[in-house]
Amino acid sequence: MITRRPLRSLTIALLASAALLGGCSSHPEDMALVRPVTPQAAWSAGNDSAAAWPSADWWQGFNAPELLALLAEARQANTDLARAALRLRQAQLREVQAGAALLPSLGASANVSRQQSGGWGDSTAASQGRTSTGLGLSASYELDFWGRNRAAATAAQVNTEISRLDQETVALTVTADVANTYFQVLALRDRARNAEENLALAQRVLAVVESRFRNGAATALDLAQQQASLVSQRAAIPSLRQQELDATLNLAVLLGRQPQDMAVATGGLGGLGLPSTGVGVPADLLERRPDLKGAALALVSAGADIVAARAALYPSANISLSGNLSGSGLDSLVNAPTAAANLGLSLAQSIFDGGSRRAAVQIAEAQKLQLIETYRANILTAFSDVETARGAARNAETQRKLQEESVRLAREVFRLAETRYREGQVDLLTLLDAQRSLLSAQDSLTQTRLAELQAAVALYRALGGGWGPASGGVVTQPAG
Repeated sequence: MITRRPLRSLTIALLASAALLGGCSSHPEDMALVRPVTPQAAWSAGNDSAAAWPSADWWQGFNAPELLALLAEARQANTDLARAALRLRQAQLREVQAGAALLPSLGASANVSRQQSGGWGDSTAASQGRTSTGLGLSASYELDFWGRNRAAATAAQVNTEISRLDQETVALTVTADVANTYFQVLALRDRARNAEENLALAQRVLAVVESRFRNGAATALDLAQQQASLVSQRAAIPSLRQQELDATLNLAVLLGRQPQDMAVATGGLGGLGLPSTGVGVPADLLERRPDLKGAALALVSAGADIVAARAALYPSANISLSGNLSGSGLDSLVNAPTAAANLGLSLAQSIFDGGSRRAAVQIAEAQKLQLIETYRANILTAFSDVETARGAARNAETQRKLQEESVRLAREVFRLAETRYREGQVDLLTLLDAQRSLLSAQDSLTQTRLAELQAAVALYRALGGGWGPASGGVVTQPAG
């Protein structure tokens, strides 16, 4: 259970992020330019006070073992996740690269040379040779007085964490896409099955019409109308089957499978559960969604970039140390070498660059302000995502219950119409209208069930997914 706490403005959230994660010159004057975003104390959609965020085993609430297996497979084989992992690896290597600038660099050298007087191959006494050997060591270190290298290393470290959060965002997206596509496959199966069941009803009605036509109780027009209705219903089924195939192939792509290896075993939406969709305190969203955490860290990285750009305005200082041993041969190099050492300090300062470095500082500052506005926009979008998803979940539940009642009534109307038609009390058009209403109600119910399941997934995604062990098990309710 998440404990409620005072809501924070965007400004406080940004400053806290900078203080905790960077230590990199996040300037108050920049933060003062941010218009605060203060979330309401409760989500506007609904008045319930549930404060349960999705738990790590939230997906079990769908009562779909096949879905759990597909999600596990996607985490291992999805190509988007593989690319995200490689981007994280690159960020980690760049962090190592940036950190190396904080350490001294060491070098070593060795040489052997032979000086020959006279001709090569001349064995006379006038031919003389001299061998020279040498070993050298060197070290250099940049004195980071202005914090440029430290800022670059910090930015690289923060960017690694941003890449990790980006990986979490991709995982969240892939998980939601797999679930939504899986539910879509099952819904299309149900819709095709409904169409086939109604086709069987149409064939049964056609048999009644043909019998009445032979007995003179039905006209040729009645017979033609029912035959046309039968053909129309039969023609709709291949389209639904093709849509099911398309969705199945999309699922194969998400799982990294070959198309021919993809098959969904579950027959339809019947039997699926619906996880609890309680929502916590809105302010917690800033700490839950990986994209928001990444956007906050981007501000820390931008602050480090500003430090590095400002440091470039000042002189750079390097200290170097080198030493070498030399001799006339290997023996003299070991026993009686000639030693030399050199210690140096160098300073470098650009005198005129046409304002390039100051422009670089201003660019870095402008980029940070842009990121602040991006972060603010992301927060507003996140709140909107949750409101939209929660409202959709509540409305889909209401619509599903009403649609279930609609199907029950439509089925009763068709039963009565069929009985009355057999008795000659209603005409064929009344029966056809009843059948069309039943098919439409059944199809709408299936699509409403799909919308309810996908709304739950959308809410899970909007909240940033599940974290940690469940605090009290998964509460489920039937999906219809």
